[in-house]
Amino acid sequence: MTPDQPLDAHQALDHEPQLNKYFKVAIKTEANDIHLKVGQPPKLRLQGSLKNTTGEILTPQRMEELVYEIMSPSQKEFFTNNGTLDFAHEIGKEHRFRINVFRQRGLISLVARRVSAHVPSFEHLHLPPVLEKVAAAHQGLVLVVGATGSGKTTTIASMLDYITRTRACHIVTVEDPIEYLYNDNKAIVSQREIGIDVPDFEEALTYLMRQDPDVVFVGEMRDARTVTAGMRAAETGHLVMGTMHSSNASQAVHRLLDLFPQEERELVRQTLSLAVKAIVSQALLPCIKEGIPRIPAVEVMLANPSVRKLISEGREADLPSVIRGSQREGMVDLTDSLCRLIEEGWVDPKEAYPVAPNTEELKMALKGIRTTAGGIL
Repeated sequence: MTPDQPLDAHQALDHEPQLNKYFKVAIKTEANDIHLKVGQPPKLRLQGSLKNTTGEILTPQRMEELVYEIMSPSQKEFFTNNGTLDFAHEIGKEHRFRINVFRQRGLISLVARRVSAHVPSFEHLHLPPVLEKVAAAHQGLVLVVGATGSGKTTTIASMLDYITRTRACHIVTVEDPIEYLYNDNKAIVSQREIGIDVPDFEEALTYLMRQDPDVVFVGEMRDARTVTAGMRAAETGHLVMGTMHSSNASQAVHRLLDLFPQEERELVRQTLSLAVKAIVSQALLPCIKEGIPRIPAVEVMLANPSVRKLISEGREADLPSVIRGSQREGMVDLTDSLCRLIEEGWVDPKEAYPVAPNTEELKMALKGIRTTAGGIL
C-alpha cells in the first residue's frame, strides 16, 4: 500500500534522482524488471533471465540514499514501520515503474517493473482477436491469470484502452499502485490508487457502486471480499476485470474457491458459474524474431452453457476439453496456441515444452495429430 503520492522528480526535487540512471538503463535495454540488492550490482531481467550490469556493488548506505531520495516523508515513515512499500515512479511523461521496496535480513532491496506509459493494442501484444469480443461485453466477470511477470495487467490495460475508444461509459479502476494511465475518450476513466485516493481495497469496494461504474477493474483478486464484490458487480450488470495467479482456467476456479471458507464454497461456485464471462490465461515466452523480446501463449475460455454447467457441478477438470472442442466459438486452447507459435517461427520448441499442459500432446500436435474432447483426429 502507498501512504501518499510518490514524489515526482521534476516537481518536488531540484535535481534528478540518482536512481533514475538505473531506470534509464532499463528503458534503453527494454528490460522488464530491475533488481537492486546490497552486495550485488544492479541486475536487469531481460527475456525472462536476470543479467548483471556493470554498475557499482551496492552498499547499505548507497541503497538508503537511492531509495529514500524518491520517497516522501510519509512514505519513509510507512516503510520504516512496515518494512515494505509499493509505489509508482515516473521518468518524464513516457515511462513508469511499479516499485516495491522491502527489507530482507535487515537490508533494503528494490524491485521495479517497467511499465510503458502507452497502452499497447491487442495486435501489438500479439493477443488473439477474441479479446475484442471479451472487452465488448457489458456484463460479467473477466479474469486474466498467469504467473508473476506474465503480462496480466498489460493484457487488461489493452482491453480497458479498447473500451475507452469504443464505448461511452464510466470505467473505475482500483489499483495498488496505478500502473497504466488511461485517457478519457468515448469513456471516462476514474483511477483510484490505494493509499492515495482511498485507504484500502475494502473501503474502495464498499463505495464502488455509488460511483456509477459500467466497467470495473479491481486489480488482483487477492481475497474473498474482493472476489465477492467483483461477482456481485458482475451479477448486477457491470463488466468486472481482475487478475489472479494461476496457470490456467480450471486452476483459476479452484484458487478462487479456496479463498472462501469450506461452508461458503458451494454458494460461491454457483454464483461464479453465473457471473463468469471469460478466463484468459497466458505465459510469456522468449521470441526468436528480431525486435520482439517476448510473445504470449494464451488460453481463452468463454463462459458458454457447457462451461457454466461444469463449474456449477464442480467439474473444473473437464474445462480444457470444452475449450479444445469450442474453438469455433472463439475459445483458444493453450496447446494449439503454443503449436501455432512454433509453426510460425515465433518461439523455439524448447521454450514452449515447459509451458505446455502436456508435452507429448504438443509434440503430437506439431506432427499434425490433433486431439479433441472425443479423442484423436
